[in-house]
Amino acid sequence: MGHVTGFKEFSRELPPKAAPQERIQHNSEFVGTYSEPQLNQQAARCMDCGIPFCHAGCPLGNIIPEFNDAVHKQDWLEAYQILSSTNNFPEFTGRICPAPCESACVLSIHSAPVAIEEIEKHIIEIAFARGYVQPTAPVLKSGKTVAVVGSGPAGLAAAAQLTKAGHSVTVFERDDRPGGLLRYGIPDFKLDKWVIDRRIQLLEDDGVVFRCNTEIGRDLPAEELTRTFDAVVLAGGATLPRDLPIPGRELTGIHFAMDYLTQHNRRVSSLPIEAAPLWAEGQHVVVIGSGDTGSDCVGTANRQQARSVTQFALMHQPSAERPAHTPWPHEPAIFRTSTSHEEGCQRYWGIQTKAFLGDDNGHLRALLVTDITWETDVLGRRLRFTEIEGSAREIPCTMVLLALGFAAPQYEGMLEQLGVALDDRANVQAREGDFSTSRPKVFVAGDMRRGQSLVVWAISEGREVARRVDALLTGKTALPSKDAVGMFA
Repeated sequence: MGHVTGFKEFSRELPPKAAPQERIQHNSEFVGTYSEPQLNQQAARCMDCGIPFCHAGCPLGNIIPEFNDAVHKQDWLEAYQILSSTNNFPEFTGRICPAPCESACVLSIHSAPVAIEEIEKHIIEIAFARGYVQPTAPVLKSGKTVAVVGSGPAGLAAAAQLTKAGHSVTVFERDDRPGGLLRYGIPDFKLDKWVIDRRIQLLEDDGVVFRCNTEIGRDLPAEELTRTFDAVVLAGGATLPRDLPIPGRELTGIHFAMDYLTQHNRRVSSLPIEAAPLWAEGQHVVVIGSGDTGSDCVGTANRQQARSVTQFALMHQPSAERPAHTPWPHEPAIFRTSTSHEEGCQRYWGIQTKAFLGDDNGHLRALLVTDITWETDVLGRRLRFTEIEGSAREIPCTMVLLALGFAAPQYEGMLEQLGVALDDRANVQAREGDFSTSRPKVFVAGDMRRGQSLVVWAISEGREVARRVDALLTGKTALPSKDAVGMFA
């Protein structure tokens, strides 16, 4: 490393953020950038640790010490080349990845980890500013055609890699614009949509064709793809939301989180909204679910000037410190405060919603809840919970957002027409590392195969499925694999 004692000399710092009361007045990104000396110092904190466990913590196998060293030396071209060799979209992961690589950083054993995610974002933005990011498709084409269904991170990564291999790629998207979850599931204050548009333009410059407003299985028969393309990649994600079927579910005022976020994202982008408007202004909002989607709902409700914002979690409140049952380098379940929580939110842990309570007009007015306590095993896994006697009470609420995750991909339509086999969780069945379905020349990647997961895992699977498709079409592949850096989880 260029500065072997940097981890001793410099402490972890993050870029400045706009104050909560300032940033909830708009929907744009609010995290600033490092100064040049700060960026140099943060990269210098990367240790000469010998065995970089951050590689294993990253689903993409990013070559982190090397790009940190290049940043410290201010060799921006080398830093970009190293980073882009494993990650097609650092501008996405540098903004919205939970950074499991940082949990695996050797420095985090006794100190704060290297600010890997922020350094990654700075590398790619500097690369764009300096003109390093250019179309990469080869002049010579293979003559093979591939259909990619879904333009979320898995589909975009597969399309990018297959185009690099010389194949002609068409991406089918049922929404009106490409991006999938990135565009309509993640608020602009975390990922401005111009960031997506900039990358889509590069993919189009590479020759990728996007066919939006086209739902396979409805607007176009699934068999049309298998008949007209040499290979098909299914990357439609896990889109069926988990429900909460308790008494009062029929009341008005109860919505799935993704419906709410999609509407807000369309509104921010000045796009039409066909469904009844979902708006939190003046409402007592309760978000049920403690994950990233729930946090995004909190930040969105605050920007819509909700009267109050509350978030429920069924699990108990995690410890602020790494628990003994998830030792380094595993990613721990610890108490985290997101930027949305900073903006105002009452958080309840270990709380169960028993019923939705309505008024005489059939509209939600309150929630009936009880406190619970969990029984866990020696590894900290939750086994069962019991209600705390006498804890039942009502909490005023006029709008509920269900952020309970996603159960499975939609089966009706494309998957039903293709007749692909499903696993015991109703995901499309395909072996780890193989990605081929029960239908010849049909592959699957991302949440549609592995279930609800992280954007970084979707990109990883998109890259890996591209290798399998390329090998099928040409008998060999030169596309890189994360195996090359000794990691395949």
